Amino acid sequence: MRNLTLLTDLYQLTMMNAYLETDKADTMSCFDLFYRQRQHLDFAVCAGLEQVVEYINNLHFSPDDIAYLKSLNMFGQKFFDVIENFKFTGSIRAVREGEIIFPNVPILTVTAPLYQAQLIETAILNIINHQTLIATKSLKICQEAKASVMEFGLRRAQGPDAGIYGARAAIIGGCSSTSNVFAAKYFDAKPAGTHAHSWIMSFDSELEAFRAYAKIYPNNTMLLVDTYDTLRSGVPNAIKVFDEMKAQGLRPIGIRLDSGDLAYLSKKARKMMDDAGHTDCVICASGDIDEYILSSLNQQGARIDIYGIGTKLITSALTPALGGVYKMCALKENGKWMPKMKVSDTAEKITNPGIKTTYRIYDSDKMAFADLICLKDEVFDTTKPLTIFHPVDTWKTSTLTDYSMRDLMVDVFVDGKQVYTLPSLDEISKYAQASKSEFWEEYTRLLNPHVYKVDLSQKLYDLKTALTLEHSNKKTV
Repeated sequence: MRNLTLLTDLYQLTMMNAYLETDKADTMSCFDLFYRQRQHLDFAVCAGLEQVVEYINNLHFSPDDIAYLKSLNMFGQKFFDVIENFKFTGSIRAVREGEIIFPNVPILTVTAPLYQAQLIETAILNIINHQTLIATKSLKICQEAKASVMEFGLRRAQGPDAGIYGARAAIIGGCSSTSNVFAAKYFDAKPAGTHAHSWIMSFDSELEAFRAYAKIYPNNTMLLVDTYDTLRSGVPNAIKVFDEMKAQGLRPIGIRLDSGDLAYLSKKARKMMDDAGHTDCVICASGDIDEYILSSLNQQGARIDIYGIGTKLITSALTPALGGVYKMCALKENGKWMPKMKVSDTAEKITNPGIKTTYRIYDSDKMAFADLICLKDEVFDTTKPLTIFHPVDTWKTSTLTDYSMRDLMVDVFVDGKQVYTLPSLDEISKYAQASKSEFWEEYTRLLNPHVYKVDLSQKLYDLKTALTLEHSNKKTV
């Protein structure tokens, strides 16, 4: 991975310099990364941790970086003394990639000297925000498709990196393959693709183009049938080629539709191929598809076996940003950790103080019932009843007697050393499906999903209330 140390906002560097000038740099701090509630993001699929690990392991200021920063005439000598041999020495805990997460639940927690924790904010937000967003879109699309989905988004991605890491995130969310050859090679994923309309148009006839393609790729013959007329030309010509192939003992894959009324065309094409004896040939569809179109296609009885989805997946159409934030939650002062909290007139922007973790609570059916954000040192006895309550409407309570709990966070770095073994992309994708299976489908349905409980422990709620009152009492008119 290339050196991304300067992939940061300028104010991170100016604050880093200011911390050094005011002797605050080595103060131990703790920051939480989480996302706030947004439309279409009632839940998310955590992704990007592997790239965060690579970024942290490669953090260093090169001679060129230092020369550039000196040319800005904005930083003092203490700053340059520190960055010359910079190394991250802090600790990071994080939610595993593929985990289903909810608003306000800490995704990643950084405990480090203040100047180090400040430096890495922008880059890790960039990485986690993007990949989590695309993985979430992918899961929703794959859930509605009820069929295999190929990621086709490279040409519409917001630049090369978005195409590469978006493909990775899409596979975490459930895509079976990607058209992006670079991503397939780099992440050991399955490459997939057929041919374009230009292949058909480069021949004198559609039938000639189909025959030539089948001859070159006899074991991977998927023919694009909508270049001229799908039902009167494309499908009949594909059937002719499939007849010829089967007479030679070959097995064609199927056809691809890329335009028109996909529900109508797929049903007509299915009948035509079945009547011709090609019941084993599949129908693939592509063309500006998203989870809402997929839901509609299924309601109409579309006969589509595979989807190739690009633009609306790789750009996360309808929801262009996750909205992840990185907020200080504690500072170590005079040898003691002091909780910190951002207070706002907007209730949703009031942060949760203290060094925390999150437990997922499972009911007697072993299904996810609620997430409980608590202080990291809290201990729960699952042999005793547990009462949880809504963090705002506190009168809404639930008491569990037969339940289990799991800490969602794992140690990734301890004192600057990586202690977490990164899983393969295939393992992460399987983990995402396993995580999703822990939830009743009402929580992840496309329209009006049931609200999943994300509550605060009594100790955390009391701490937040006390700090809110303390800040309120400090206000002057």
